Formats: sequence, C-alpha cells, structure tokens
Amino acid sequence: MQFPTAARDRIAVASYPFRDFILGRRDPHAVASKMPLKEFAAHVRSKFDVRRIEPWSAHFLSLEDSYLAEIANGLGQAGCSIANIAADGENSFYSPDPAVRERAVAFGKSWVDAAARLKAPSVRVNLAGGRDGKPDLALVAEGLKPVAERAAAKNVVVHLENDNPVSEDPFFLAEVLDRVGSPWLRALPDFGNSLAALPADRAYLGLDQMFARAYAISHAKDSASTAAGATVSVDMPRVFALAKKHGYRGCFSMEWDSEGDPYAGTLRLIKTTLENLS
Repeated sequence: MQFPTAARDRIAVASYPFRDFILGRRDPHAVASKMPLKEFAAHVRSKFDVRRIEPWSAHFLSLEDSYLAEIANGLGQAGCSIANIAADGENSFYSPDPAVRERAVAFGKSWVDAAARLKAPSVRVNLAGGRDGKPDLALVAEGLKPVAERAAAKNVVVHLENDNPVSEDPFFLAEVLDRVGSPWLRALPDFGNSLAALPADRAYLGLDQMFARAYAISHAKDSASTAAGATVSVDMPRVFALAKKHGYRGCFSMEWDSEGDPYAGTLRLIKTTLENLS
C-alpha cells in the first residue's frame, strides 16, 4: 500500500455509527426513509470533509457484481475510496462442526473478493463466538490460513479486530496472527473495545500488542460502554502514542459508538485525531 501522509487523508468514517440512517439487509424495503450505501461516501465528504469510508457488511444489500458496481460508481462520483470493509459473519472458525467452520472460511473469502472488486485495500473479518467451549487457537489459525491465501491472491489485507471479549481478546488475536504468520493477516486495533472488557492497564497492553501487528486500519473512539452499562473513557494521547511507537502508518476510522448524535461525535473524533496526528 501507498499510505497517505497528510493527517486528514489518514482519516476514514465508518458507516456503523450511522446504522440508524443507512439502508441495510434487515430493512431492505425502507428506501424512502434511509440512505442507500452507494450515497454514503458523498454524504461523508459533504458532512466531514473526509474522502475515505469504512462500510459495514450489514449495509450491503448484496455481493452481486451489479450491486457492487453501484457502490463503486457512488465512490467514483464522490471522489472517495474505501479504507476497509468491516465484515461480520455468524459462523465460528473454531466450531466443533466442520461444516460451520467451512462456512466461516467461505464468508471470509467472499468479503475478500468484494473488497477486491471495490478496490478496497483491506477487509476486517470477525471471529464469531462459538457455542461450545473457549476459542481454539489451532482451529482458528487453520481456518484463517485459506482466507489469507485468498487475500494474497487478490491483493487485499485481512484484519482481525479486538471486539468480542471472548473470541477476539487482543492477546488471543496476537497468538492467532503469530501462528498463521502471514503478512496478509494483520491486527485492527480498536481504541475502546478492550477497555470495555478488561482492566485499563491490561487493555492498553493489549492495544500495544495489536498495534505491533497492525497494518492498514484501526478504529478510533474516545469512550466505550461496559457490559454493566458504565462508560469508560479512552486515553487518546496514550493510544496514538502506541500507534507511533510501532510505526503505524495506516488509517484511523472514526467509529463513534456512544449515546447521542453520531454526527457531533464523529466531528469530535476527527478533531481529536487531527490534533494527535499533527
């Protein structure tokens, strides 16, 4: 990848915070009241003066080529590009059922193909939790290897995010990445997710491990909500210092995820990110 150097060019806006306003698979007939994904890039450029987006898989109505062409056309008209696609599947890479694991692998490959079609440099594939037992390092690594191989063939990087506190614990992800050992499989550090599940010192150590294995994308947020409903603030300078420590050159995707107005929250995140990158 040719990484941008200007601070604003390193910013993307995720579609996830705007899920109440964007048409999705769960409400494909609410055309009159919700924005289709193909219009999101132009909307982001108009509202935030940002030219990179990170669409969420639930906002894609299809992976058919004709539909992806509409998305690509919208990007072109807006003069924007995709920094990363956040893809969430339901099948576990460590399920004891081989058929479930095969579906997880197929899901990952399908989104690698979609990213390539949209000229997105990367895709984040989730590690859905399994119903039986704790995450199995060997099974997860085995399932991700063919996904990484497809990614290499398509010139797309696959990222793993510290999201689900069980299946995507940052220390477990570090083990997975090291076990697979592919330059096409990297970490996506989310500023807040681990703080919602771990003690602060442990969470920041986990973020340090994630940035050590990061490549093209991370999620910027200034707070997180715990399972008990408490709000935990993110030490933004501390996280940006971790990114700098590890020579991270990728994008920071604004994924505001707190109560209130996502537009105001995203603007605040952009301002904070620019201040820390200056």
